[in-house]
Amino acid sequence: MKPRKNTKRVPSFRKLLKTSKIKLDNKLKNKQFKQQSTAKKYRKEQRKLRQAVKDVVSKKPVPLEDYKKKPPVASAESEEEDALPLDMMDEDDLKLMQDLAQKASFITRDLSSSEPVHAKKRKNESVIEKYEKIPRHMQTEPEKELIHLLPIKDKHGIIPQTMEKPVVRAEEEEDDDDEEKDVEEETEVAQALEERLPVLTPEELLVYRRKKLQEKKIQIAALASTILSDPENNIKKLKELRALLTEQDPNVAVIVRKLVMISLMEIFKDITPSYKIRPLTEKEKNTKVKKETQKLREFEEGLVSQYKFFLENLEQSVKDWKQRKLKKSNVISLKAYKGLAEVAVKCLCELLVALPHFNFHNNIIVLIVPLMNDASKQISEMCCGAVESLFKQDKLGVASLGVVKVISGLVKSRNYDVRPEVLMALLHLRIKEVEVKKDAEDIAPKKKFMSYKEKRKNLSRMQRKWKKAEEKLERELLEAEASESTERKLKLHTETLNIVFLTYFRILKKAQKSPLLPAVLEGLAKFAHLINLEFFDDLLLVLHSLIESGVLSHRESLHCILSAFHILSGQGDVLNIDPLKFYTHLYKTLFTLHAGATNEDVAIVLQCLDVMLTKRRKQVSQQRALAFIKRLSTLALHVLPNSSIGILATNRTLMHTFPKTDLLLDNESQGSGLYLPELEEPEYCNAQNTVLWELHTLRRHYHPVVQKLAAHLLAGAPAEGSEALGPELSRRLPTDLFEAYSMKGMTFNPSVASVAPRKKGKCLHGESFLDEDLNKLFQTHLGKATIQGVLDFATHLKAAPVS
Repeated sequence: MKPRKNTKRVPSFRKLLKTSKIKLDNKLKNKQFKQQSTAKKYRKEQRKLRQAVKDVVSKKPVPLEDYKKKPPVASAESEEEDALPLDMMDEDDLKLMQDLAQKASFITRDLSSSEPVHAKKRKNESVIEKYEKIPRHMQTEPEKELIHLLPIKDKHGIIPQTMEKPVVRAEEEEDDDDEEKDVEEETEVAQALEERLPVLTPEELLVYRRKKLQEKKIQIAALASTILSDPENNIKKLKELRALLTEQDPNVAVIVRKLVMISLMEIFKDITPSYKIRPLTEKEKNTKVKKETQKLREFEEGLVSQYKFFLENLEQSVKDWKQRKLKKSNVISLKAYKGLAEVAVKCLCELLVALPHFNFHNNIIVLIVPLMNDASKQISEMCCGAVESLFKQDKLGVASLGVVKVISGLVKSRNYDVRPEVLMALLHLRIKEVEVKKDAEDIAPKKKFMSYKEKRKNLSRMQRKWKKAEEKLERELLEAEASESTERKLKLHTETLNIVFLTYFRILKKAQKSPLLPAVLEGLAKFAHLINLEFFDDLLLVLHSLIESGVLSHRESLHCILSAFHILSGQGDVLNIDPLKFYTHLYKTLFTLHAGATNEDVAIVLQCLDVMLTKRRKQVSQQRALAFIKRLSTLALHVLPNSSIGILATNRTLMHTFPKTDLLLDNESQGSGLYLPELEEPEYCNAQNTVLWELHTLRRHYHPVVQKLAAHLLAGAPAEGSEALGPELSRRLPTDLFEAYSMKGMTFNPSVASVAPRKKGKCLHGESFLDEDLNKLFQTHLGKATIQGVLDFATHLKAAPVS
C-alpha cells in the first residue's frame, strides 16, 4: 500500500491575515486597557487632590480664647488668707501644691471633689469631642480669610498651600471712603468751576475741534490698518474701534461716529469670508483640533459676534432718529440724529449688496425694506437703489426671494399704502425662466445609482467592475461642480415670481384706484409671459375692464395693452383669442401723445407696436398695418426728434414686414372710399386711399437724422443704394434709437457744428445814417457853448398863464 497522502494544506495568505488580525485586536485591547487604567489612576489622583483642597477649606485656624478675669467676690477672710506670704505655709503643703501644678488635670479638676482624676474624662469623652469640633471665634480680633493656592505634590503626598488675606480695618475703610468722597467733591467743584469759566472764543474752539478731530481720525486709521494687515490676530481690535461709536465729546461726537461707521463697514467688506459661518456643535467644540483650525474658529467666532454688534449699533441709530428721543447723555442733538441715521442706512445698504452670502443678511433685509417706504426721500431712494442693485447681481435668487417676501408682507400690512418705488424695484428681478408643468416622463424622478443586489443580479463581474468605476467618476464630477444646479435656480425663481404675482393680483382686485397700479401694470407687462396659462382669460378680462373704465391715464392704459400682448406672445399662442379691442384702443391713444409731458410715453408705444404688429405678423391684416403706418407718420410731426426717429424706424420695419404697404408711396388710390383719419377703427378707415405726405414735411426737419430717415422711406426703404441707411441706424431697434437721441440732458445729438466767425469789414459811422438837414441841425447844437448853471425844467410851466 502506498503511504497515506497528507491532506493538510499549507495555511493560505488569508488565514495568515486572519491570525495577524487577531493579534492586532489583542494588542489594541491591551493598549486600551492600559489607557483605561492610567485614566483611572489619573481620576483617583484628581479626587484625592480635590478632597485635600476641601479639607483645607473646612479647617480654619482656631486661636485660643482670652477669658477675662472675673471680679473678686470673696470674703474678707479669704482676702486675708490670699495676702499671706508663702513663708508662712508649711513645707509639706507647699510641696503638695507644686506637685499638683505639674499635672494637666489640676487646672480643670474641682479640688473639692474626692473622685479620681480621670473618672469624668472617660464619661464625658464624647461630649468633649463634640465640643472640640465646634469652630471657635475670636472675640477680640476679626476672623482672617484664607486664599487657597495651588497644592504641592511630593513623594509623601499632596501638601495644600494657603495664604492669609489681609483684612482692612473698619477705621481704615472709613478713612478711604472719606478720602474718595473728598476727591469726588473736589472733582465736582472743579467741573462746576470749569463750567462757570468763560467759554472759549470761536477761533479757539475751532482750533480745539480740529485738533481733537485729527487725533480721532489718526486713531481710527491706525486701528483699521492694524485689523486689515492681520485680521486673524487682530480681531479684538474691532471691539476697540466699535467702542468709538459711543464718543462722548460733544464737539466731535457726530463726525467721529460717522467715520467709525463707514470704517467698520469697509473693514467688514474686506475681511469677511465668502461663505456663511455656522455655529459649532457641542461635539465639534469638545473634539481636539490643530492650532491653525482653533485659531480660525476663534477668528470666525469673533468676526460674527462683532458683526452682529455693529449691525445692532446701526439699527439703534436708525431707531433713535425714528423715535425722536433725546438720550440722557445729551451729547448729540436731535438734528444730528438724522445725519447719523443716513450714514447708518448707507452702511446697511452697502452691506446688503456686498455681503448677500454672509450671516444676518435676512436681518438687514428686514431693516432695509420698510425704509424703502420712508417719508425721507433721500433714505427711500437709497434703500430702493440698494434693493435694485441686489436684484441685478443676484444670479441664483436666494437673496431676491427673501426681499420679495418682505416687500409682499409690507404692502399687505400697510393696506397698499406704500410708495410706487417699492413695487418698481421688482422690475429689476433677474427672472427669465420658471418651472412649468411637464409631462409624466419629465416629472418622473431620475434613476439613481444601481444597488449592490441589482448589480449582482443583472451584471457580470467585469461589468460590475466597470460600473463601479463609472459611478465613482460621476460622483466626483458632481462634487467638483461648483455652479449651482439649474433645478434649484428654477425652483427659487418660480417661488419668487409666484409671490410677485400674488402681490400684483391683490392690488388689481382690491386697490384699482391706488397709485401702485402703474407699477403693477408695468410689472405685468414685463413678467406676463411667465404667468400660468390658467390665469390668462381672467387677466385679459381684468385688463380690458380697466381700459374701458376710463380711470386710467394714457400711460397706464398703454401698460395694460403691453401686458395683454406679452401674455398672448408667450404661452398664450395656443389660445384662440383675437385682441381686436386692444388694437383699437392703441390706435385711438396714439393722437394723445405730443412733444410735451407725454413724449416719454412713446417708448411704451414702440414696444407695443413691436409686440402687436411685427411679432404677430401672421395675425395682422393689411388694412390694419396701413392704418397704423399712416397714423404713426402723422404722429411723427407732433413729437420731439427722438420720438420721430423711433416712429420712422418702426415704419421702416413695418414696410419690410408688410411689403404691400408701399402703395402708400403712390398717388393713385387703391379702391373705393375716402380716408377717414378721425375714425377709431383701423380696419375701416380706408388707409389704402391715402399717401404719406408727412414724409415730405419731415424731409425739411431741423434734425439731420429725421431728414435722413424720411428720405429713406420716400425712396421705398431700400437696402442698397444712395438712399440706404448706414449700419448705425439700420441695425438698431427703434427703442434703442429713441434712447440714443433723447434730449433729457438738453443736448442735441448729433452736436451742432460751430459757425465760422465772419471777417470784420468797414463799419459805417453814425453820420452816414442821418439825413443832410438833420445832420446840420445836429452839428449846430453841438457847436453851441454849454451854459453852466442850475437847470430848471419847470420854466415853461411858470411862463404859462394861470387860468
